[in-house]
Amino acid sequence: MSYGYTTDPELDRSTNRIMVVGAVLLLAMAAAFPIYLSYEPSAREDARAEQLVSLAHEGASIWAFNCASCHGDDGEGITAPALNAKEFLQSATNEQIQLLVSVGIPGSAMGAYSQDFGGPLTSEQIKAVATYLRSLEETAPSVPNWRNP
Repeated sequence: MSYGYTTDPELDRSTNRIMVVGAVLLLAMAAAFPIYLSYEPSAREDARAEQLVSLAHEGASIWAFNCASCHGDDGEGITAPALNAKEFLQSATNEQIQLLVSVGIPGSAMGAYSQDFGGPLTSEQIKAVATYLRSLEETAPSVPNWRNP
């Protein structure tokens, strides 16, 4: 029973071709997702490593300008504690280092460096300094009395 409609064979072929192309594209995308899922974690890990290197490099510049005069060029301690000491770096977390830099140490020459507490550094710059210090950990010397320069 035709209901009075006529069919156009060329339109049917064109519609069928478009549906086949759509089905092929759908299958291709479905196959691409597992490949992407296997690639993505390593790409993110590489990006994190690159970010840490970049942050440590920035932190080294900030260190040279703000911290080296008291803590030494390599954190060996001049008039302030040696922060590249294995003992300090193994006992302090990144958050603790950031907090010490941010708010300073009351009763000492170590003032607050965070803009939130009247200092010159942003929270990202403070994170960069902590990352720089953390980058020294692998080659840090053992300095048992790191607190006393």
